Amino acid sequence: MATNQRRRRRSGTGWPVTEGDATRRRRRRVLVAVLVIVGFTASGLAGAVAYFLPVLATSLGATGQSVVGSLGNRSPSDHDPFTVLLLGSDDDAKFVPGHLLTQSMILVRVEPATGHVTMLSIPRDLYVPISSGGSAKIDTAYANGGAATAVATVEHDFNVQIDHYVWIGLRGLVNLIDRLGGVDVVTTNPVLDDFYPADLAGGDPYAFERVAVMPGAQHMSGLVAMEYVRSRHDDLREDFGRSERQQQVLLALRTKAHTVGLADLPDIASALKGEILTDMSLRDVADLMPIASGLSLDKVARVLLLPPYTSDATVDGQAVLQPDWDRIQRASASPSTPASGWCATSTTAPPPGPAGPPTRSTCIRCSGSRGASTSPPAATCCGCAATA
Repeated sequence: MATNQRRRRRSGTGWPVTEGDATRRRRRRVLVAVLVIVGFTASGLAGAVAYFLPVLATSLGATGQSVVGSLGNRSPSDHDPFTVLLLGSDDDAKFVPGHLLTQSMILVRVEPATGHVTMLSIPRDLYVPISSGGSAKIDTAYANGGAATAVATVEHDFNVQIDHYVWIGLRGLVNLIDRLGGVDVVTTNPVLDDFYPADLAGGDPYAFERVAVMPGAQHMSGLVAMEYVRSRHDDLREDFGRSERQQQVLLALRTKAHTVGLADLPDIASALKGEILTDMSLRDVADLMPIASGLSLDKVARVLLLPPYTSDATVDGQAVLQPDWDRIQRASASPSTPASGWCATSTTAPPPGPAGPPTRSTCIRCSGSRGASTSPPAATCCGCAATA
């Protein structure tokens, strides 16, 4: 295959690498990525946002782009499914700029024709082949080669095509939530952490603090929301619990974004300055506005790679998650309908599982302490029970 030939698409899903022809390059960037993916747009804002684009572009000019055009000319048509890789990193003083571990990797697939969205969280401890060479935890891919390496690694390992990526620094997420006036989240499990990094709240990037987020309805500031999505200690669900909380806050952001007015946009752009990198450009904002405004929360599937898709292992003294690629790649052929064993927040009819007849995923969430729930095991606290 010639090097300048775009990746081919397999018709049908738009998620795996498939046959298809994109007619034009769409290198959308900076605010457009946030507007579309987090859902800032409401149907009446499209024309007015376009009017404010020069202001927004100026405010975000210092953000720059990483790996501009590296994804090639791959955009689907306006009605084809497309996939975006969301990356989140610590970016405080203890890290070398450009060599950041990803705290969050979420693969988002949007189907404009149906309005369905799938958010697949990739565990940071997943032990995978890295596109730049060798095998390691997947959170090192961005640190080793930036967005190009992270994108190539996920594409190769998950057998998917990624059309665009967005990277946001954790400080940028804090600023964004604060500029929106906080987010409203209903927490189902307590978050207790005696060793939470105090790098954003204080002057010492290596300090720790104790944090606690109790169950129930919460109105969270940027820092509290960050504590909620970032903590990974003392959670019986371990990294799967954190992945679920990250998805929850992203959806809360989308809900909050409906209150954004035009006068708020330059201020939001300023809050995000230097905290977002993406391969996207501004030129296709008008095309993306209707897609974003048409998305509904009841059509969002939130997916976690619970066992049997992953299993605990130790490699070179490191605790890692080993993927079952056969199961994962079979299931990813139709990610908008999670297969049995994937963790989702709504009940959907999945395709045939990795083996055997079709199944239906009945997704449930645990409550209470360890041992208080019978299915799934309390150690996971979120899972899907398969029935014929």
